Amino acid sequence: MSNDKLLRRKRIKQRIRKIVNGTAERPRLNVFRSNKEIYAQLLNDDSKTTIASTSSLKLNKDGKTKTDLSKEVGLEIAKIAIEKGIDKIVFDRNGYLYHGRVKALAEGAREGGLKF
Repeated sequence: MSNDKLLRRKRIKQRIRKIVNGTAERPRLNVFRSNKEIYAQLLNDDSKTTIASTSSLKLNKDGKTKTDLSKEVGLEIAKIAIEKGIDKIVFDRNGYLYHGRVKALAEGAREGGLKF
């Protein structure tokens, strides 16, 4: 990835994080997308703790596309959150465009019962 792209994403990320803040009642769903995997975390920014996390590393990948795996990660993080009594979150796309794998993860989380 070129340095310009990294700087652009960093600026977008800072602009988002000025607004998006996770609390105990409404944690932040943070997304990290690598070339091969996708990761999701529920974060409480007040106490600086991770409430729950999951990734595509933990899933069965037999013949599934990265987008399909992203949706499953969204469903999984929603299931974990619902078990912990969390149903409302704020979504932090982490500087990525709301498209493709990030969008699939968000849609999976919504299908799993999270509201944002």
